[in-house]
Amino acid sequence: MESYNPSEILNAIKVKRAMMINCANKKGFTSEETIKYSQELDVLINEYQRAAQQFSRPNEEVRFAFNQMVMIWPKVFV
Repeated sequence: MESYNPSEILNAIKVKRAMMINCANKKGFTSEETIKYSQELDVLINEYQRAAQQFSRPNEEVRFAFNQMVMIWPKVFV
């Protein structure tokens, strides 16, 4: 799968999970089609985890920078 933002991947995960459950109910949990959907779902979940980590890094950097500014501001006003 191409890289998308985490919310797009979450939507794809929801769709794939529904397809897998539907297939499992109709054809069984061990049918080839159900297993194929399960494997595709695994790929999407891994992609989501990678994307979520990439999107969270800037937030952590911004949070760190903000904390540093907060620690500096009181000293400036003293």
